[in-house]
Amino acid sequence: MNLVYLGSGEFGLPCLDAIHASRHNLALVVTSPANPAGRGRKLCPTPVAHWAENHAVPFVESDNINDPEMIARIVEARPDVLVVIACGQKIGRELVDMPAKLAINVHSSLLPKYRGAGPINWAILRGETETGVSIITLADRMDAGDILAQAKTPVGTLETAGELHDRLAQLAAPVLIETLDQIESDTATFTPQSEFEATKAPKLKKSDGFIDFREPAYVLADKIRGLWPWPGAAANFVSTETGKTTRVTLALAEVIWGEKPPQAVPGAFDEDLNVVCGEGKLAIRKIKPAGKGLMEFKAFVNGWRLRAGDRLIRIEEESMDKHGQPQIGTDSGVRESR
Repeated sequence: MNLVYLGSGEFGLPCLDAIHASRHNLALVVTSPANPAGRGRKLCPTPVAHWAENHAVPFVESDNINDPEMIARIVEARPDVLVVIACGQKIGRELVDMPAKLAINVHSSLLPKYRGAGPINWAILRGETETGVSIITLADRMDAGDILAQAKTPVGTLETAGELHDRLAQLAAPVLIETLDQIESDTATFTPQSEFEATKAPKLKKSDGFIDFREPAYVLADKIRGLWPWPGAAANFVSTETGKTTRVTLALAEVIWGEKPPQAVPGAFDEDLNVVCGEGKLAIRKIKPAGKGLMEFKAFVNGWRLRAGDRLIRIEEESMDKHGQPQIGTDSGVRESR
């Protein structure tokens, strides 16, 4: 079959590899334009554009996939199937109806759970022990199409959203090829989603990562995993020795069960250098100080001379300037890590 691929994010790269190795013809790739990135604000193509160029696959960049000129370009490719993965743009009805057979989407959850832009993050944030990928038809409402195929996988107890993202991307590839083969042979099955079971997974904001240590440790442990690498579970580290405030992002922590000591302040480090929470404690395993790389917690303890009584305090939204950058502390400000 002739395929046109619409997408920009890294999640779709294993599927692109699988399509490229299959008997199906990848006639065209459509992706978003290059964006400025890094300190030098150099234009960087999307991961999908980079893949297409390296594999000598025709591709076009567009910030409006429903533009008449772009639709005409896709028509020229004569698609049997449109494959949409991590596109970042709404696909209009004209495009949905265009292919000879079907327009499909690869989504990183077990639909109807977690419809929206952040399904991987929200599965961990909500404490799910199982997730997966779904292949669905495109519909007018986001992620509400019929289910063509699904594959399940357990969520690791210490697995971060970044790690789960990469695993689900690999899991999706063979499922997509099997589904394409079924579409070609007209043997695909269409299962409507249960609206009663549908849940939402909205796009996360930077401020969603401002964690509050008055919450239970088990909730915070899931947040830390579910928010890594972006937007990151962020807090301000305050040293009792120097009085200095440093923005930090927590990447991994484990729950330490036990009663909170009398008079213990949530966010304070105890004698074992665990963080006191509203319920239980957290043993931090990995941390990223502002302007530094991700490190083991022991390295942070040594480098910042951490001691009992030092604190992690919540970042208040009013401490951010109009550009979303922190205004407190000389070492504040964590850039997106992924």
